[in-house]
Amino acid sequence: MKKRRTFLLIISLLLLNTGHLFAQEETAQDIQTDSIAADTLPSVPIRYGIRLGLDLSKPIRTFLDDDYKGLEIKGDYRIKKNWYIAAELGTEEKLSEEQTVTAFAKGSYGKLGADYNAYVNWEGMHNMIYVGARYGFSSFTTELREYGIYNTDPYFGPDIRTESQEFSGLTASWLELQLGVKVEVLSNLYLGAHIEVKRLVSQQQPENFDNLYIPGFNRTYDFGSSGIGFGYSISYFLPLYRK
Repeated sequence: MKKRRTFLLIISLLLLNTGHLFAQEETAQDIQTDSIAADTLPSVPIRYGIRLGLDLSKPIRTFLDDDYKGLEIKGDYRIKKNWYIAAELGTEEKLSEEQTVTAFAKGSYGKLGADYNAYVNWEGMHNMIYVGARYGFSSFTTELREYGIYNTDPYFGPDIRTESQEFSGLTASWLELQLGVKVEVLSNLYLGAHIEVKRLVSQQQPENFDNLYIPGFNRTYDFGSSGIGFGYSISYFLPLYRK
C-alpha cells in the first residue's frame, strides 16, 4: 500500500511538470506571435514632394513703405524624413536715405541650402520647427542720387550734390542661418514664420561710397558685415509619392 502511494505521487508530479512545461511553451508562443504581429503592423507612410510658396512680408512691406518694393518665391523638396533642400528667388528695390547720402538699389537674388526639421509630429501631422542654412547671391544696380560734401566751414552751409550716378553689375554673396516654423493649417496649406542671421562673404562696392542696401541681404552697416531679417510665408505642398 505504501509503495502504491509513492508510485501515484511520482506520476502526479510528472504530470504536473509536463503540464507546466506545456503552459510555458504556449505562453512563449503567444508572446512571439504578439511580437510578430506588432512588428508587422503597417507604419504611417511619409509624404515626399515639393512645397512652393510666397514670402508675405515683402508684399506687405511694399504696400506700407513707399521706398520699397519686393517679391520672393520660396520652395523646398523633401529628400529624407527630416531633411529638405530649400531655395528662395526674389527681387527688391529700396531707396535708402542717410545723413549725407541718398541711394537707390534694385536687383535680384537667389538662396540655396537645406532645412532640418527638429519637430516630432504626431500621427497625421506634418508641421515643422526647423533650422536651416543658405548660401545667398545677389546681382544689383545702385544709383547715387544725392550726396553731401564734407565741409568744416559753417559759413557756406552744407554742400549737397544731386548729380545722379549709376553703378551696375554689382554683386554680393553671404551665408545665412534660418530658424523658423511651418504649420499645416489646411490640407497641404502651410503658414510659416522665420528669422534670418546673415554674414557677408563678398561684395562689390560703387566707387567712393559703400552699398547702403543689398537685395536679398538687407541693409548694410558700417560697423560690421552681419545682417538680420525675418519673413512670413504661405505655401502649398504638392505630394509626389509616399514611402
